[in-house]
Amino acid sequence: MADYNPTILKAQHANDDEILAKTPLDAKTLGGDSSVIIMELLQRFKVRDVMKRQVIVVPRSATLREAQAVLRDNRISGIPVSENGRLYGIVSVNDIIKGLDGGWMDDPCEEHMATNLVVLEAGMPLAFALRYFNNYTYGRFPVLDSNRQLVGIISQRDVMRALLYELSVEIRKLERKTRKGAAASEEELHENYFRREWAVVRNDLSRAGHAANDIKGLLRERKIDRTVVRRVAVAAYELEINICIHSHGGVLVLLISDDSVTITAKDRGPGIPDIEWACRDGTSTANDWIRSLGFGAGMGLSNSKRVADEFEIESEVGKFTKVKCVFKLNRSEP
Repeated sequence: MADYNPTILKAQHANDDEILAKTPLDAKTLGGDSSVIIMELLQRFKVRDVMKRQVIVVPRSATLREAQAVLRDNRISGIPVSENGRLYGIVSVNDIIKGLDGGWMDDPCEEHMATNLVVLEAGMPLAFALRYFNNYTYGRFPVLDSNRQLVGIISQRDVMRALLYELSVEIRKLERKTRKGAAASEEELHENYFRREWAVVRNDLSRAGHAANDIKGLLRERKIDRTVVRRVAVAAYELEINICIHSHGGVLVLLISDDSVTITAKDRGPGIPDIEWACRDGTSTANDWIRSLGFGAGMGLSNSKRVADEFEIESEVGKFTKVKCVFKLNRSEP
């Protein structure tokens, strides 16, 4: 019997430009904020939110002929070989074709299934998972939980269906907000002043994104415009991850005033020798260990700059890097 030897692919920083380029949307329909909405949705969702939980499987003892019948009856091109939640391999249409040509359709699946598998984790952010649909030709991926148990399967169609549904929800919310059109009162404006900061620990990947989620919730509690919340959330997430994997640690600061929201990220080094280079798409200073975990494909400064109304960065090699993103609040419009 072939050994179970899966390749566990953990979260990797996706290039949002690649993802957005493959998802054409009408910016006017989405209030001129389509790319930010998509990035926010991709960061919000996990693989578990999109995957199919009712997984059709066959046992190792099932013959290729039996697997062929299951594929045909369910109109699918691949099926996991699993017993008691453990994933042993996958039988695809190509395996069935080879079996027909070779005359071994009555052999058990375990003798001909693929065992060197690419799998995704249920807790992986959807933005990271999409990268693997670009990198591999597979139409679907098995999904394992933290105990390496098979809990679902995800396809590109599942991803697009979920995104289109969520985008339709966002469109309806924007339409209702436009119809309502009520401006905030002066009293509400002055109540909005707020400051809070979060410590970001070097290489603490278990809490990566925690501050960004807190910031998103705080802005929604204060009824900040949803389009601004999305942009702030994207920048906060990128800057938090930067501190976590590219620096010696630092702080992320949120400041809400009457007319703006400001996110400031400051770390304790090592600094950036070439700021212009660091602000390009795809640049990274992550070490080999971080990359082995699937993080650090890009620094994210370009995304932060893209979504902010004002962007400032300063750095001194060996001492610090400070990034400030300002988002204007136009309270005269819905």
